Amino acid sequence: MGQQVNVGVVGCGAISAQYFQTIDRLPHVRLVAVADLDLDRAREAVRPYAGVDVVSVAELMADPRVDVVLNLTVPAAHAEIALQAIAAGKDVYCEKPLAATVADAGRMLGAADAAGVRVGCAPDTVLGTGTQTARKAIDDGLIGRPIAATATMMTPGHERWHPNPDFYYVPGGGPLLDMGPYYITSLVTLLGPVTTVIGAASRTRAKRTIGSGPRRGEEIPVTVDTHVTGVLVHESGVLTTLVMSFDGVATKSPNIEVHGEKGSLVVPDPNRFDGSVLVSGMGEEGWRALPEAAGYVEAGRGVGLADFASTPAGETARTDGSLAFHVLDVMESLLASAHSGAAVTITSTCARPRPVDHMR
Repeated sequence: MGQQVNVGVVGCGAISAQYFQTIDRLPHVRLVAVADLDLDRAREAVRPYAGVDVVSVAELMADPRVDVVLNLTVPAAHAEIALQAIAAGKDVYCEKPLAATVADAGRMLGAADAAGVRVGCAPDTVLGTGTQTARKAIDDGLIGRPIAATATMMTPGHERWHPNPDFYYVPGGGPLLDMGPYYITSLVTLLGPVTTVIGAASRTRAKRTIGSGPRRGEEIPVTVDTHVTGVLVHESGVLTTLVMSFDGVATKSPNIEVHGEKGSLVVPDPNRFDGSVLVSGMGEEGWRALPEAAGYVEAGRGVGLADFASTPAGETARTDGSLAFHVLDVMESLLASAHSGAAVTITSTCARPRPVDHMR
């Protein structure tokens, strides 16, 4: 992927291990420093990786070796950390969502534009063979003109397994802000940007009980909607029905289905890089699996960072901040629609990301 890029990471929580493993095996991306409010946690996180400095956030921002700041903090801190990195003249790549609010995300992108630095954002699962094989099938006309899609995520809630799940149940969290980026980023990748949304939402319980770790049995308050549903109207005319829930127990619905005039496509879990893409054409009985035909092979979290860092100047990265901003705008607008009962026009847009159109 070209010249080596040095990465400094802020935030060494649960997701960081997956990023560190991927960065360690990519030859053109090198982890040089990490920072966390808990320095002991940071030291433990990078213990398997030699030569990585554990520093304060201020020291990491001032480190001239760091080319890109990988922002793995909780959503409420994304904007603050990103703005510090931008002020230090560094590119930023954020874990999803881009920020807790569209207003914060707008400030980030505005500051980056003024400083001449770039912002990228997860999820990068859409770059794997699952979503990219589905993208190629759609682009090749396998199911004809797309007319509709469904996207469903149903789980009882992350407090069952996460030892510190508080941030899932405060503004910036909830099923839509937590899992929606995977699904909506995939939908925009497959079907293009969204122009209008209409939604509804509910909140089943006022408290949640932590199910693992040292805080097991502790109750935490719920201050966000925990079941969100709605319709996304894509610029292309495709209508997507979306359900994101921390209240349901289980579902047999496919994660994503895309229906076209000549056939239907089952897209694998957008929270994964791979998975079988199934197709059923007009007149066919049952489903058949498509061979992997595009995307990063055996990818892990961090491949989007590498793709972002290697994108030539003047070219929009596949994980560009404009895509993440549009996805956040769609989610925030869906919640606004749920509370008002009226359709909301999406004021932002983005380019449909370039495909990873061959196996890498």
